[in-house]
Amino acid sequence: MKKQKNKGFLFLGLIIIAFILTLIFVPEKSPLIMKTSFDYFKQMVMVFPAVIILMGLFSVWVSKEFVMTHLGGTSGLRGILIAFFLGAIPTGPIFVAFPMAQALRKKGASYTNIVIFLSAWACIKIPQELMELQFLGAKFMVARLGLTMIFITLMGMIINKLMSTETQTNN
Repeated sequence: MKKQKNKGFLFLGLIIIAFILTLIFVPEKSPLIMKTSFDYFKQMVMVFPAVIILMGLFSVWVSKEFVMTHLGGTSGLRGILIAFFLGAIPTGPIFVAFPMAQALRKKGASYTNIVIFLSAWACIKIPQELMELQFLGAKFMVARLGLTMIFITLMGMIINKLMSTETQTNN
């Protein structure tokens, strides 16, 4: 736990150093950098309390057994479909998905389903699919959605295999 906390501070330190170096070496971009940083910070501050509440409710209402059964390593195709559905429903920013993914992982969701959940959140949204259908047509939407789902699933399976191999070598 302490190791993860140190990594977080290290990452924050690197970001601050990169920020300062950018301000020094590209001063003409300083106002834009400050405005963009403030806008993202403001967005996170507005969303973060709701995320904390949702995570608390998720922790209490959704049992570890439920997650293991429906999104765990033995959930198969059903787990994959549930992960796609869970990722495609929300329309919030992607940073909201990471605490949820961590909670799912702690409760026993497989890496395959975590990758699918995060990728679906980033790439597949029901309103987005409807806009695609309207502006680019059904053939394009179905082709892109189908290929996206295939490659996200393959990526999830590969990452699951890599993480399983890493876990076995660490034990």
